[in-house]
Amino acid sequence: MTATRGSHRPPPPVRTVGGHDRDLDLDAYRPLVGHGLDPDRKPYVGFGAALPALAGYLLVRTFGAYVLWLWGSSQGKPLTDLFGRAWDANWLTGIAQNGYDLGEPLRSNLAFFPLFPGLIKAVDALSPLDAAGAGILLAWVSGAAAAWGLFALGTRLHDPRTGIMLAVLWGVIPHAVTESMAYTESLFTALAVWALYEVLQRRWITAGLLTLVAGLSRPTASALIGAVCLAALVAVVRRRDGWRPWLALLLAPLGWLAYLLWVGLRTGRLDGWFHIQGEGWGSRFDGGGYTLEQARQVLSRASELEMIMITLILVVSVGLFVLSLLDRQPWPLLVYSALMLATTLGGDGYYHSKARYLVPAFALLIPAAAALGRARTSRAVVVLTTLCLVSAYMGGYLLLVWRHSP
Repeated sequence: MTATRGSHRPPPPVRTVGGHDRDLDLDAYRPLVGHGLDPDRKPYVGFGAALPALAGYLLVRTFGAYVLWLWGSSQGKPLTDLFGRAWDANWLTGIAQNGYDLGEPLRSNLAFFPLFPGLIKAVDALSPLDAAGAGILLAWVSGAAAAWGLFALGTRLHDPRTGIMLAVLWGVIPHAVTESMAYTESLFTALAVWALYEVLQRRWITAGLLTLVAGLSRPTASALIGAVCLAALVAVVRRRDGWRPWLALLLAPLGWLAYLLWVGLRTGRLDGWFHIQGEGWGSRFDGGGYTLEQARQVLSRASELEMIMITLILVVSVGLFVLSLLDRQPWPLLVYSALMLATTLGGDGYYHSKARYLVPAFALLIPAAAALGRARTSRAVVVLTTLCLVSAYMGGYLLLVWRHSP
């Protein structure tokens, strides 16, 4: 039979948002309101696929550690001391070895959440490493886990090349040295990126459990809790995925709330943790007034390199968030980034540490990673190599020149 004219019509046009094709019937493909990811698009992000990202991340972090070793050796400061016994690392290893105080000292160690010290204690008991060595090992393993998660996220949103760029880019940010120290940044980032990846995959129970554990690692886990709980609530309202988002909604805040309650019982006041943060550590939420005033002072007079770098990082971070909005990034990632920025910029105190507080704000790097993913390999290599050199220098500067906690 001869086909009549017009019987073979081309398929309906496809609209592209954020680099992904999606059908005109948008609601049928939206696992969450506001982003156009196809829930059936599940690219392979296993260990084999992630090897280039892991190799790239570990390469740039090893180079940074090598530069720090050379610099530190010239001053008689061992790398293990710089990574495992500096600033917050001392507090965390001290908790692992001696436990928590009763909240009475001016700067109580109850301000630090228990997951990382607990893991240090476990590794210390099961291995020949001391507490500092255990903390360093945990940081490097967590950094690799975070790089894997970043590869998975970048691949989910764009393609494997973007995933590789995202993992390596996170390893060469100015304060990336803290990813290799006995600090909580790497551990929390690993938990956060995988939790948000599971949200995008609509694996609610896993997302809820990861967020629960993340809530025991850092106070800024509140940003992750907010993003995951809001995503689960939207799924509940839209009656999607049955009882699973309900369970995620219940699980996600439990770790964070449990520690705050424990501190409250230990100190004899329900607001015990917030009291310690405010009265002992001088850290409160003022909506950003302190940050703006500090930035004004830094930019209006001769300032130290670290203060200038922090101010530039805060400004660039806001700009990257705007780019994320323009790119129509999945809204759970936008919520996470917005809350990370809010807790960092809105905090009163510790201006010199605000860039470090944004190390786990990995979603802000996605626009840059996507751009590098589209660039020629030679250009991407030049950009990443330059950033690697700057990051290595900043790592040495922060630990060997700068007088405060990075």
